[in-house]
Amino acid sequence: MRIALMVIRLILKVPYYFFLIWRCGVSDKISYEEAFETIKKVTKKANHAGRVTIEAFGLENIPKEDGFIFFPNHQGLFDVLVFLDSCPRPFSFVAKKEAGNLILLKQVIKALGAYPMDRDNIRQSMKVINAVAEDVKSGKNFLIFPEGTRSKLGNKMLEFKGGSFKSATKAKCPIVPCALIDSFKPFDERNIHPVKVKIIYMEPLYYEEYKGMKTVEIAEEVKTRIEKTIEKYSCES
Repeated sequence: MRIALMVIRLILKVPYYFFLIWRCGVSDKISYEEAFETIKKVTKKANHAGRVTIEAFGLENIPKEDGFIFFPNHQGLFDVLVFLDSCPRPFSFVAKKEAGNLILLKQVIKALGAYPMDRDNIRQSMKVINAVAEDVKSGKNFLIFPEGTRSKLGNKMLEFKGGSFKSATKAKCPIVPCALIDSFKPFDERNIHPVKVKIIYMEPLYYEEYKGMKTVEIAEEVKTRIEKTIEKYSCES
């Protein structure tokens, strides 16, 4: 219902916005940074039209130098829009294979150089992990959902998969835990009432802090930090 609201309220501009995003994915003259800014502007327009307010906290915790990975909890399709709306720094992301077939998201994936991952194909998954690590080493930022799929449990989380952190360990980059609160509401609840979504960018874990840990241990540490942050900010609502 909210997606329909977004489209209806922006009906005259939807073709133009779609063209802008499509152009970002096919033109060699548009840089990755320019593509990100274009998609960010469209996202803000869509969220406003959908009566969704994003409250971002901890932006000062984002590393000053590029080449890091965001690791948030995963609540639904709206999660990426929260980051696109709130994050001041360009980033790409890893999405499940099926997302690469969705209209508009397919064009965003191409524009930002994102990677669709087939978690049932170990070889393809390893290629994505290695590709992300190399991109991060070269100074690109990424967003990875360590649960692998949305929790469907509201603000409660599923277990974090250790393999999700292999790109970070290979790149030896900062890991930035992020807590999403009520990000499931815009697209999962069947109403169009105004809704507020919170995102908290937490203090990063640098390589020196996690280099002696196994990926499953990193996953558990990040999950615990996010759980505590969700509890804290939910109480403050």
